[in-house]
Amino acid sequence: MAHTGRRSHRNRPGEHRKPKTHKPKTQKPSTRQRTRRQTTRRVLRREVPSTVALLADERDFAAMRHYASFAFDDHGAYLREMEGLLKALAAKGVHTTIALFDPVAYEEFCADTRLDPDTAASRTRYTAELAVAGGTVTYEGQPIARLVPRLIGVAEEQATWEYATALLSRAGHHGECRDDTTARAAFDRAGAALGAVVEAVGPGIHHLVCSVPADGSSLVAVLHADAREAGSPKLAEPSGLVFRTVLACGFALRSPGGLVLRTIVADSPETVRGWALQDGWLRPLSEAEVFTAYCTDAETGEPIPPEHGVEYRAGIPLSRPE
Repeated sequence: MAHTGRRSHRNRPGEHRKPKTHKPKTQKPSTRQRTRRQTTRRVLRREVPSTVALLADERDFAAMRHYASFAFDDHGAYLREMEGLLKALAAKGVHTTIALFDPVAYEEFCADTRLDPDTAASRTRYTAELAVAGGTVTYEGQPIARLVPRLIGVAEEQATWEYATALLSRAGHHGECRDDTTARAAFDRAGAALGAVVEAVGPGIHHLVCSVPADGSSLVAVLHADAREAGSPKLAEPSGLVFRTVLACGFALRSPGGLVLRTIVADSPETVRGWALQDGWLRPLSEAEVFTAYCTDAETGEPIPPEHGVEYRAGIPLSRPE
């Protein structure tokens, strides 16, 4: 037989053909296994909190529209979609907090971190930073119409606290020297003053407002205190911290600020009292001074009719701590 030049497939003497190896076939997960994995992931998803940054203001929403990656063009539709997202997360048992998205702060954040602001990933990074900084609201099923004003209020409160903290810190500087005792003493005195005011007016639901002029603007803090039961009054936090910081700022800066308290007691008319910040403590206002303060327009100086069913009373003298 003629030789064709092809090698024989038979083994040559001394050679042994390696046995063929067969890779085991990969078994696809069963329906039960897939279901178990999906269930496990859903359980794990409930363990991971979420943060949503909301463009509550229509002007802020308009500022984001010049980014090509921002998919919305109608603020109302955006809010409805956001509400649907929050409901969906809540239905899955996910704990969700909401922060206020500030386009100006976002642009600064991207510049500082060298991120492209026109990407969803950058917006996500910024949202994560907001969660760390605080000033968030927990979603508990409240409608978006009620959520937005609350969110704006919390953001303003956070900004007030940051500004007051900076002013209070500067109050302890004397040239190149720093004296932290000034700020600390003012903060301790503010806590003592707040406790003395609430204790002096007695039981009830108290609404306190502290206003302190500073650097050409005005710091305003609002606090609710529930003193209907025996023991220490229940103060809303973090509003209590913001209130004490603003009051401490007034003490440390010797600012001519003021504190006004409205008390609500069942089956009694509402009462309003007031104190002025003076020499690092609270000076009680007279009944006429309280009436004038409450019944004068702060912007125009024009008189305002007194509220029906409200009694204007003098502030109560408070013992100054040593």
